[in-house]
Amino acid sequence: MSETEAMAAGRAPTAAQHPVAEVKAALTGFLTEFAAVHAELRTRLQQQEERLTMLDRKHARLSAAGVARPVLSTGHEAEPLHRKAFAAYLRTGEDEGLRGLVLEGKGLSTLTNAEGGFLVDPETSESIRGVLHASSSIRAIANVVHVEATSYDVLVDHSELGSGWATEASVVAETTTPLIDRISIPLHELSAMPKASQRLLDDSAFDIESWLAARIAERFARAEAAAFVNGTGTGTPKGFLAHTKVVNTSWAWNSLGYVFTGANGAFAASNPADRIVDLVYALDAPYRAGAVFVMNSKTAGTVRKMKDGDGRFLWSDGLAAGEPARLMGYPVLVAEDMPDIATNSFSIAFGDFRAGYTIAERPDLRVLRDPFSAKPHVLFYATKRVGGDVSDFKAIKLLKFGTS
Repeated sequence: MSETEAMAAGRAPTAAQHPVAEVKAALTGFLTEFAAVHAELRTRLQQQEERLTMLDRKHARLSAAGVARPVLSTGHEAEPLHRKAFAAYLRTGEDEGLRGLVLEGKGLSTLTNAEGGFLVDPETSESIRGVLHASSSIRAIANVVHVEATSYDVLVDHSELGSGWATEASVVAETTTPLIDRISIPLHELSAMPKASQRLLDDSAFDIESWLAARIAERFARAEAAAFVNGTGTGTPKGFLAHTKVVNTSWAWNSLGYVFTGANGAFAASNPADRIVDLVYALDAPYRAGAVFVMNSKTAGTVRKMKDGDGRFLWSDGLAAGEPARLMGYPVLVAEDMPDIATNSFSIAFGDFRAGYTIAERPDLRVLRDPFSAKPHVLFYATKRVGGDVSDFKAIKLLKFGTS
């Protein structure tokens, strides 16, 4: 009987029928069940901990007995199959691993054509490319493109489209047509051939890939740096200083314009900084926004002493780590392959090299192992294909240390 019914009957509800008693009873039951579940969980956790302790003791006994404990997890991923196979090829000449990757359809493109050799794995290739960017200074400011062909063509519109004013009733005359020039940049083969003794290669502690990357990068960096500045274009990239040079007032396409200092092998005795100003403003305004000075260390040592008419240095060092020095507010790139100051030398260049010089290269790097030609050493013949040339003759100007 409910409380309402009891009251209707004229009687007060008993203790068992009171709502508070019902709530207390329900709560007591819930707490009892919760305590039972909690005790069960504690028992299970204790049993699990005991099992883990027993496993640890067992593994410890196995390790003491010389049985290797299985590695369940490591801080880094397993070494890629290609990296292992390539390292085996460098050390022993065993190429089954690399060929197997090709046959398994892994899509790694490790096998080259009939000339032999294998492509460097992506991780090693990136190491080499990083050093090239750091060491080959012109590469850092030029336009670098990756191609799969034997040459790269640059189309340059170096003329102006004609225009004219017209009224509503006048006849519109035909205007001049722009001229499109094609500059073809062939790719040339750059090679390096470091060697190592077989005993050194057999040493498992020797990091063969890092050593090979460093040696190849060093050789390629020196060769590229020289070619991008002074290369003849015959079997090598064509450096920007290899092109015809004319005084800037007579400049024409396919040549580089220059201004001169007025003194043989030196700056003029009076107002030498004026020649730097002349060089800056010999470059058209659209190119000056991205322009960079290029010179070697000896020339930089001379230029950084220059002051303007108010006694302020034209040269300012970078304010932050990695920031280039500046000359008249423009970045300075120190390229050691630029010529020293001498009679009629072109020792300073100024221009937008991103627009003015293009480097084309194939992204792959091939390595061929030769254990026969230099016994007991093993030769590693590494090759890549790269080309370079001026792609906009208006974008680069030179300073000549001469009188005309």
